[in-house]
Amino acid sequence: MPTSAAARRLASLSELACLVADGAATTRSTLMNATGLSRAAIAQRVDLLIERGVLVESGPAAVERGRPPFTLDLASDQVLAAGVDLGATHGRLALTTLGGRVLAESARELDINAGPDRILALVREDLARLCAEAGRPTDSLRAIGIGVPGPVEAVTGTVVRPPIMQGWDGSRIPAFFEDGFTATVLVDNDVNMMAFGEYVHRRESEHLLYIKVGTGIGCGIVSGGVPHRGASGAAGDIGHIRLPGHDEVPCHCGNTGCVEAVASGSALAAALRAEGLDAHGAGDVVRLVSEGHPVARRQVRLAGQRIGEVLASLVSFHNPDTIVIGGVLAQLHEDLLADIRGVIYRRALPLATRSLRIETSVLGEHAGVVGSARLAARHLLSPAGIGDFIDR
Repeated sequence: MPTSAAARRLASLSELACLVADGAATTRSTLMNATGLSRAAIAQRVDLLIERGVLVESGPAAVERGRPPFTLDLASDQVLAAGVDLGATHGRLALTTLGGRVLAESARELDINAGPDRILALVREDLARLCAEAGRPTDSLRAIGIGVPGPVEAVTGTVVRPPIMQGWDGSRIPAFFEDGFTATVLVDNDVNMMAFGEYVHRRESEHLLYIKVGTGIGCGIVSGGVPHRGASGAAGDIGHIRLPGHDEVPCHCGNTGCVEAVASGSALAAALRAEGLDAHGAGDVVRLVSEGHPVARRQVRLAGQRIGEVLASLVSFHNPDTIVIGGVLAQLHEDLLADIRGVIYRRALPLATRSLRIETSVLGEHAGVVGSARLAARHLLSPAGIGDFIDR
């Protein structure tokens, strides 16, 4: 553990790197103004960040008069991050610079129930291939963010009793990358990664809820730029909030009346099959609504009202400024949003909804991989990540 003086130094280096990354200060003089550090202190820290491959200096910048300053930016060639989004039936990967520019990406179909040995071997192969495609050695990859469709103990990257990931319980995912990669591996629930991806693309948002409505229902929370996971990583598990009046509907969690059991894509597909329609999953629900089936549209509107009841309580409790609806059913846009909005604005207090935006995802199916890559890059600019650079 670093001493207090070393910890303060790493925090200062991280602050400088993040100011440059956010575009808040991109010259040595603006860093001085933003931090209050002396010219000598800024020079020493910036030179170290350049030497370690975190920052680059180029320019000079255009100015009306006086000596033009050189501009600072994140290094684009020496240090890379990767994002991995694993779903029940898909895997998406992206290799990016610290600033988020995608150098290479891939997608494949998979079955998450094939188990961690098989799935993570594919991820390792794909990451090595993406590095080769980008013309970068694998040791330039310094951080990997991985989102998985199940509960995760984020501190250790361990999957904990996942409902749909057979054979993954107790798997410490970072251990699968210790052979062949020197990168830090960060693991989180996929909805948390999606929430962070949407957050970094919405500069105006400070407190964001990302609601994934697909086969199941989940929520990712970002507040003040920090993903909120709760005491044990279970924050946002809204799919198992009970809805009054649905006590007869069983849920796979063992309880009854959960919003996921009555309003998720799988629940809607089951309701449509009972009406004689060909629906086996959330994608079929989207197809039927798009084709104009009135029964399907009615079921989606009911689902929107039920989801809205849960979200109205979350708005009163958390007071977000943005709610983003993602997942497969978000493709229905107004068919789903109209009823969600209506219930929230009717049930939550005006003060909580006065500046509230309720929108669909701007990233769509790429939210998870973008969020994973950006969270990995952010780790590299944190005090702990900067410490890894300094020690290398």
